[in-house]
Amino acid sequence: MLKGFFPPYTPTGKSSLLSPPPWHYAGQVLSLAYDVDTAVAQSYLPENLGIATGRACGHVCEWQSTTDGWELADPVYAQYKEFILLIEVKSRSGELLNFCPLIWVDQDIAMMRGLLQGWPKKIGQVWMTRSYALEHRAAASARAGTVIGASVAAKDRRLVEVKATLNGNEGWPLGLLAHPAVNLAGAPSVVGEPDRGPQRLLRAAVSDVMLGPMVSGTAELHYFDSPHDEIAPLAPSGAVEVSLGVVAITINGADEVKV
Repeated sequence: MLKGFFPPYTPTGKSSLLSPPPWHYAGQVLSLAYDVDTAVAQSYLPENLGIATGRACGHVCEWQSTTDGWELADPVYAQYKEFILLIEVKSRSGELLNFCPLIWVDQDIAMMRGLLQGWPKKIGQVWMTRSYALEHRAAASARAGTVIGASVAAKDRRLVEVKATLNGNEGWPLGLLAHPAVNLAGAPSVVGEPDRGPQRLLRAAVSDVMLGPMVSGTAELHYFDSPHDEIAPLAPSGAVEVSLGVVAITINGADEVKV
């Protein structure tokens, strides 16, 4: 009998790309909240999920993840970077949610974990200035005047540029750190007539959320046109609010959401 939670399936299962949840994450997150064109944002939402509030948030993340701990001793399996774009939604019940129309990640493991949860992950290149708690020119410590840069590219095209300036004041949770995300998971099939298959709204089953100290600021945030990555229409229409900090979270699976 072949073993493994996810392909490839082998006699031992050791080659499987993914182990089942729980998946544990910790890392640095740069959150970028802003106003967005409400009608444009609404056009990116699944039917009946809710009404776009006119707010959006980008997260530039540098993660370290593990299952039972072995990845921490072999960090090529643990570390990755991603950019998450979220649209804020008010559900029919009045709950504030987030929906992710676009997201880029630089690791295959992280991409497939995300797709199983409805995060529409694509492979890209993500870079962000690392901040260390040292008073040194190279440390980019989280204090007033420090500049944190970031960029996202995919298929040889730059999609996102960020220049955030910290003000030294206390930050607070934004975007995904403030409201849960509901994502759209598809099940396309090439058996017989190709079909995109049924789609389900999923909400991650989250536990053990930890937020470290956060520092606020402002940012210049630019999205660029691309022939196959439709991010430019969701560009900021005003000032960009920043919060930089460290985060830890555990994903135990996902629950289907009925609307």
